Amino acid sequence: MHDIRAIRENPAAFDEGLRRRGLPPASPDILALDADRRAKIAAAESATADQNRASKDVGAAKARGDDAEFERLRALVAEKKAEIARLTAEADAQDAALRDMLMRIPNLPHADVPEGRDENDNVEIRRWGTPRAFDFAPREHFDIAGVKPGMDFETAAKLSGSRFVVLRGAVIRVHRALAQMMLDTHVNDHALTETWTPVLVKEDAMYGTNQLPKFAEDSYQTTDGYWLVPTSEVTLTNTVAGDILEENQLPIRMTAHTQCFRSEAGSAGKDTTGMLRQHQFEKVEMVSITTPDTSLAEHERMTRCAEAILEKLELPYRTIVLCTGDMGFGAQKTHDLEVWLPGQNRYREISSISVCGDFQARRMNARFRPAAGGKPEFVHTLNGSGLAVGRTLIAVLENGQQADGSVTLPAALHPYLGGKTRIAPDGSLA
Repeated sequence: MHDIRAIRENPAAFDEGLRRRGLPPASPDILALDADRRAKIAAAESATADQNRASKDVGAAKARGDDAEFERLRALVAEKKAEIARLTAEADAQDAALRDMLMRIPNLPHADVPEGRDENDNVEIRRWGTPRAFDFAPREHFDIAGVKPGMDFETAAKLSGSRFVVLRGAVIRVHRALAQMMLDTHVNDHALTETWTPVLVKEDAMYGTNQLPKFAEDSYQTTDGYWLVPTSEVTLTNTVAGDILEENQLPIRMTAHTQCFRSEAGSAGKDTTGMLRQHQFEKVEMVSITTPDTSLAEHERMTRCAEAILEKLELPYRTIVLCTGDMGFGAQKTHDLEVWLPGQNRYREISSISVCGDFQARRMNARFRPAAGGKPEFVHTLNGSGLAVGRTLIAVLENGQQADGSVTLPAALHPYLGGKTRIAPDGSLA
């Protein structure tokens, strides 16, 4: 959410940030609504002062027996009371409209984010690993012989419809091993605190991490008002909602492995085969809560945490910085990690790591008290996948596939699979 005071003080800078995102100026509409709201508040305050004066004078008129003045003042008090109620209701409505308007406007990009319109303008900043040279035509994950017995889309469709999968046997064991390896790495190597959180949340939590109001159609809501989380970013970040932390408590670094739920609104026709884009999936999420002066360094640190997982799994990847036109709604700056998928012969996103500045903190009213003293300030929040478990499974299967339909598994997973090193062509662990 944006700071209305900052928009009042420098509307041109606000509109310039929107221009860099490819959006039209918004400050004229915001400031017009804000000015009218403030005028209503001032008028209500003036009417309240008039009412208070008249109320005092009513008693004096009564005491001296001036019935005409008494009736006039009593009528004035009633008139002002009604005026105050009307002005207050109008100001409250405009305050809600202003809040809704500000909540629907994306975060402004950091100054060093490259300007661009879409994914074609993103900038690659590094690569790791070399895609394997196959002596056969590599298949997509769902067409590998050893994978087919453990990846059942037909039964999932019978149970739930499209964009669901049933995993069995060796495939689900590898999926589970991946999640455990990610958690262990983040906890033991990266000093993140493992956290377990609900997947059903109140509406306020979805507002706090900017899923609402703009993206309601992208998430699932229950009949009794709960929302299913699209990622544990929602719960982890909201653990500090409404808090005033001490500066020495920061940074707070958390990780969680959860089920995630997305309606995939607007993705009709995209990645309809396989596991790449599902309504229900699992992620190991990372969230950091920092001071404003350390958030960009924390962004780089979190990016390295995610990259380390891919390197342990020996998966070639590239790191890109998203341009202004391709960033997510709440981000100031985003790094995407794209893993090599030989079945598609291209790099595909497997993690997005974003610094949000105080955008989410303002929505959640999450602050910290500076060690040097002074008024509490808003924290900065960051989030990122570390990693998306299903997409990592896809990458492991496709990069490790062999000509006979078996899959060679990365050495980092062997301890989590009882020493098993491959999926055999018949779908068993071997």
